[in-house]
Amino acid sequence: MKTIFKVLTYVVFPIAIIVLVYLNYESIMEPVRFDNEVERREAVAIDRLVSIRTLQEAYKTGHRRFLSTTDSLIDFYKNGKITIVRQIGSMDDSVAVAEGRVSRDSIEIFVRDTLLKGKGSLIDSISFIPFSGGKRINMQSVVRKVSGIEIPLFEATIPYDDLLNGLDRQLIVNLKAEKEDMHQYTGLKVGDIENPNNNAGNWE
Repeated sequence: MKTIFKVLTYVVFPIAIIVLVYLNYESIMEPVRFDNEVERREAVAIDRLVSIRTLQEAYKTGHRRFLSTTDSLIDFYKNGKITIVRQIGSMDDSVAVAEGRVSRDSIEIFVRDTLLKGKGSLIDSISFIPFSGGKRINMQSVVRKVSGIEIPLFEATIPYDDLLNGLDRQLIVNLKAEKEDMHQYTGLKVGDIENPNNNAGNWE
């Protein structure tokens, strides 16, 4: 009997305490690790959505509409051109203006030579949701009448279910529930095809 008591006292109980401490530590640290990983993945996804917005706005400047697929956006980057207006002289110089020494001319340059500097080698990846195993970013564009005026709109979305692929499922459910309670999109989104928002991202 004394032997059993000693075994319980010196072996079983200490092990049980260590296990309980470890489980308690893990219950605290798992959400912390999850939040850190969410932040890391969101940073990568946001960078991709910002690149999409940059190209969309450049395309709209010359075409008065947005593109509806990331494939066409990639083609615009690789093969498209944008017009740059160059001014010679200053409009603030009244003498120069009066003497006609202020002029403007337009030049066309390739999109790839002016936008997304340093990211050109990654352009093909903007179609895909990072960390998702190859799932594509959903992008749509429409022209909608707002107060009688036709306004081109676009949106690109990355749902948490895809972005957070492989992370703790219950913590993903909890995060989505928080967003739903605040009537927010459960993921990352830039632009909006229902309500004009100046192409803002929902992280801004």
